[in-house]
Amino acid sequence: MSQLETWSPRVLAALRIITALLFIEHGLMKLVAFPAAVPGLPSPLPTILLVAALIEIVGGALIAVGLFTRIAAFICSGEMAVAYFMFHATKGFWPALNQGEAAILFCFIFLYLAFAGPGAWSVDAYLPASRQSLARA
Repeated sequence: MSQLETWSPRVLAALRIITALLFIEHGLMKLVAFPAAVPGLPSPLPTILLVAALIEIVGGALIAVGLFTRIAAFICSGEMAVAYFMFHATKGFWPALNQGEAAILFCFIFLYLAFAGPGAWSVDAYLPASRQSLARA
């Protein structure tokens, strides 16, 4: 086994953790304006944006710690696909111009995590075997 293969589960975990932390920040900006408010966001939040913020914070937290990673990542991936088509694609075809690059990247990284699993350093790895089947579903 090569050095790269040896490190693969750890690098996958690093990708999972960093992506999840950025996703949490994305939700916190909508919900509590931390570290700053999203420019032009109405107050109070419309229901769809409130649900999106909650998915981003709760889903991001689950993914960050590696608990029910596959299910949480699948839901977060879907949320980002919906966000792209509802809020970005309507502004034009090119992601660089419609500001949809982050939504696309989050969508596909979470879709990858839904299939690849959490990698190293996850709560899922410490669940009893009976509960691990739930985490893999």
